[in-house]
Order: sequence, then structure tokens, then C-alpha cells
Amino acid sequence: MEKLIDKKFKAMAASWFRAAAAAAACLYIDGETDLKKLGTAALAGFLGPALKWLDPKATEFGRGSKK
Repeated sequence: MEKLIDKKFKAMAASWFRAAAAAAACLYIDGETDLKKLGTAALAGFLGPALKWLDPKATEFGRGSKK
């Protein structure tokens, strides 16, 4: 189990959480209170870290990172 939760995974999860929270918070601050829309915004926040993971030039935790 320890191998599954290594430093790269923690960094990737933190990146996703920050992006998702920022997307949902932006809508909430603008006055949106519909949970479905806020949830959709949080899911859309996942796209940034996912695209970084797919990028072979991303050295932090992308496909180009050292294993």
C-alpha cells in the first residue's frame, strides 16, 4: 500500500484538489449555489492536472517524470 501512495501521487492529488477547489470556489463566490453546477466545476478542475499528467515534458508527475 505504501508504494501506491508515494510522493508523486500525493503531489498529483494535491494539484487536482487545488484546481477543483478553485473552480468550484470561483462559481460559489459569483453566487452559484446549485450543487450540480459546483460539482461539475470541480470535475472540470481535474482537467488541468490530467493534461499535465499526459504531457511527456512535465517532469514533476507527468509521463516524462522519472519513475
